[in-house]
Amino acid sequence: MPHWERPRSILGLLAGAAMLASSAAHSLVGWTQLRSALEQARAPEELILTLGMGWNFGGAAMLAFGLIVVALFWRRLMGAPVSLMPAIIIGVAYLVFGAWAFLGSHFDPFFFVFVVPGVMLLIASFSRRAA
Repeated sequence: MPHWERPRSILGLLAGAAMLASSAAHSLVGWTQLRSALEQARAPEELILTLGMGWNFGGAAMLAFGLIVVALFWRRLMGAPVSLMPAIIIGVAYLVFGAWAFLGSHFDPFFFVFVVPGVMLLIASFSRRAA
């Protein structure tokens, strides 16, 4: 592996790890807090149930994306030729969603939890080898 590829693969692994951690926080902590707020606001149970399904699907998707990213960059670190197109697609999705949410929330810095891994993935994915 050329010397410039190893740091990029490690950066990709770190991005995947951040995605895995945020998926757990999203589903375990985030939903608990949101559900409590919805109950305090006396939201209908059907609304809470439906939002919970979507919220937890989001957490599952984040988990799947993180696992895909970790698997890709682990294989790359081990010297296997891999297509980084899935990582690029995930990175763009994270970056675009994070930027949209950051702007739409009137600059809530929380949404950098999407922007930062997205940028990390894109940096890790574009290299001489990826081209």
